[in-house]
Amino acid sequence: MKQKMNNSSKPYRDFTSFLSESFPFKVQKISINAGFTCPNRDGTKGRGGCTYCNNKSFSPDYSPHIKTVSEQMEEGIEFFSHKYTDMKYLAYFQSYTNTYESVDKLIDLYEEALAYPNVVGLVISTRPDCMPNELLEYFEIISAKHFVLIEYGVESTLNKTLERVNRQHTFEESIESIRNTAKRGIPVGAHMILGLPGESRSEILSHATTLSALPLTTIKVHQLQIIKGTAMAKEYKLLPESFHMFELDEYIDLCVDFSELLNPDFYIDRFASQSPKDMLIAPDWGVKNYELTQKIIKRFKERDTFQGRLY
Repeated sequence: MKQKMNNSSKPYRDFTSFLSESFPFKVQKISINAGFTCPNRDGTKGRGGCTYCNNKSFSPDYSPHIKTVSEQMEEGIEFFSHKYTDMKYLAYFQSYTNTYESVDKLIDLYEEALAYPNVVGLVISTRPDCMPNELLEYFEIISAKHFVLIEYGVESTLNKTLERVNRQHTFEESIESIRNTAKRGIPVGAHMILGLPGESRSEILSHATTLSALPLTTIKVHQLQIIKGTAMAKEYKLLPESFHMFELDEYIDLCVDFSELLNPDFYIDRFASQSPKDMLIAPDWGVKNYELTQKIIKRFKERDTFQGRLY
């Protein structure tokens, strides 16, 4: 077990701290929808996608239609620039699988983003089974001059769960991609969903222990959300007993328990996700992400604990 962290403001290493350590100025992610699809939608691996996925639930308000990368950067920067006049930006390729295209086309899109004024790096969200070595070589080269963070949708460390939600990849593939990325000196993140159907509380907490052995830089977690228009919404309606939808207070404790087991060197990007209210079926907690984060920080302090205490 490591000693309690020297972060006086938060009992865990947050993503803001990671950015502060990486840049001498304020930075903001600008979400980009580059029009990609997914091998789990186009028939390469499956059709219909992951059972929980409706990509509209996390597409940014300022880019509702697919425009060029430069147009989306312009709109995103206009949206955020009122906060800090000297802010810099990261192009966040977020929607669907952002390494699922020919390498040449991908590089053209990434280079377009990097060429936009005040853009200082890339954040690439993708599947662990969609990262060819040729693309990793490109990221390794540009990471000498630009910030690069690769985020893999791991979602669960249990193959039984990945199969149930139709991910069409294994946890072993996640391990391989995380290791291959990290060994090139590229920061790498993992995205996890807490509360996927069929997982017990102890299995959810075991994700933290399993992930802690991997060379990750960041981790994102959020609660399972049942979204309208998804296969999981149909399953939830037919078999609600197959799901455990966390009450707010219960989820707060779960996040603290999860963090206690987590490698204290990881930066925690977020604890929750907030889908549009008109798309959300459950859970409807009625709190915004920042409010939930504050409640989690309060619970850490009430319990006199911190990230990695049980690591």
